[in-house]
Amino acid sequence: MANPRKAAGNSRKKPIEQYAHKGKQRANSPPVGLVTPATDKERGKKTYAYDPHLDPQLVWAGKAERTSFEVPTVSLHVHERIDPRTIVEAVRRRNGTNDQQMSLFQSPEENPPLREAIEFYKHPHGWSNRLIAGDSLLVMNSLLEKEGMAGQVQMIYIDPPYGIRYGSNFQPFVNKREVKDGKDEDLTQEPETIKAFRDTWELGIHSYLTYLRDRLRLARQLLHESGSCFVQISDENLHHVREIMDEVFGLSNFVSIIYFATTGGFATGALSRIGDYIIWYGKDRSRLKYRQLYGEKGLREGGGWAHSRAEFEDGSRNNIGVAEVRRLLSEGRKIRPYSLDGLASQGLSMISSDPFIFDGRVYQLPPNSHWKTNPDAMKRLAWARRIEASTNSIRFVRFLDDFPVQPITNVWDDTNRPGYIDEKRFVVQTSTKVVERCTLMTTDPGDLVFDPTCGSGTTACFQNADLGRSGADCRRQARCYQTFRNRPRRSGEKVSLAKDRLRDRNRHLRSDETELERQQRIFTDPAHSPDGGIY
Repeated sequence: MANPRKAAGNSRKKPIEQYAHKGKQRANSPPVGLVTPATDKERGKKTYAYDPHLDPQLVWAGKAERTSFEVPTVSLHVHERIDPRTIVEAVRRRNGTNDQQMSLFQSPEENPPLREAIEFYKHPHGWSNRLIAGDSLLVMNSLLEKEGMAGQVQMIYIDPPYGIRYGSNFQPFVNKREVKDGKDEDLTQEPETIKAFRDTWELGIHSYLTYLRDRLRLARQLLHESGSCFVQISDENLHHVREIMDEVFGLSNFVSIIYFATTGGFATGALSRIGDYIIWYGKDRSRLKYRQLYGEKGLREGGGWAHSRAEFEDGSRNNIGVAEVRRLLSEGRKIRPYSLDGLASQGLSMISSDPFIFDGRVYQLPPNSHWKTNPDAMKRLAWARRIEASTNSIRFVRFLDDFPVQPITNVWDDTNRPGYIDEKRFVVQTSTKVVERCTLMTTDPGDLVFDPTCGSGTTACFQNADLGRSGADCRRQARCYQTFRNRPRRSGEKVSLAKDRLRDRNRHLRSDETELERQQRIFTDPAHSPDGGIY
């Protein structure tokens, strides 16, 4: 006899919902092993050409001869799908719930009619976030040529190798971040890992610049007209990357160079470096999608705008210093910190350049300047106690709580502070705060974000779980997928992704079986159980 209390508890369980990008579609990709030369014909190579007449431009070895390049047009095969809702429902079923579970194979989107299932890239398919194994150049060309995604990506975030000393910084183990180039214990046996993580380029910086320019060329084609491309780089090659992006995107489409802090400081023989840079270009600067971000305003420590003054409960004011202001605030005192701002601007004005009388004293303006507002407004400021006399001038009283937030600029010096720093387990791991700001500035929920240099999975994990953006990410080596798939488990992020791989016809074809037998094996293999939501 069933336990009535347990049955009642199961009936009260809420249905599982997950973030779905409704209305978003893409071409149906072929599941691995279901492809034949007849259903997915070879399409040869796609040629991309450069304009040799651009001026000015950076020149390096081999560039003059490389006026164009060819990229094979290959298919992306679906190896597995991970569906959070299906996984959770499977756990509920094993825990004794009687709720009916719908497997992935019962979903119309995942189980189309056979005639459509083998007509690859010809039928719309519901969007799912994707992690693609393969060289970024091949992947981007496939997205353009096979899936018709030109002009559909709203934001591209590229975190390439920095091109420094061309040594290895690949981290082979999650629990060992300190790695040294040339040490036997830090070597990897995976050729694709060496190519992806090491700056081992035949011609050094020349090969590096060629590698980057080719990928930026295809990235620009993927971008929507209002889209943005961010490239993360250190100061060693900042100037070179900026010149390449000028050439690819056009100088008029440059938006900004963002500086963000990563550490407390690197020990050097000269100035210490505490951060890296992000170069930001739009596909069309005049149509750029931009959302202003704001950060909480804190006490300014130094300079002419320091919050060293305070208005007390009785209305009196005094310059007590920033440290004392902070101490009083920590004790819960009802004080209003403020700073003094200028009231004069450059240039003469017919109505706002006359002297102003304040507290019985006449204040003259500096030559060729005017008050920031008209005479009547100046009187209202004085009546409201928003003007304060300085040595030989008057200043505007700006309280900290007038506007408790301030616009975020291109200097992000707070990304290395406690509360902003993630638990860093990987050498190539980018702060989620950096990715978050770039995303919020340039995209809306549902927009497509692409990361062609997915290292530890920061962009992929963060976009869908926290910001509701759709995404695609790619990386060459297999170890990246172990890294990426472990991050959601550790951090509790919920990610729905589809992992695709570049075509490999022979890997999944047994020589002793027919095509029909192969298809039956794929869909009846016990390893493809729907309980885990993975196939």
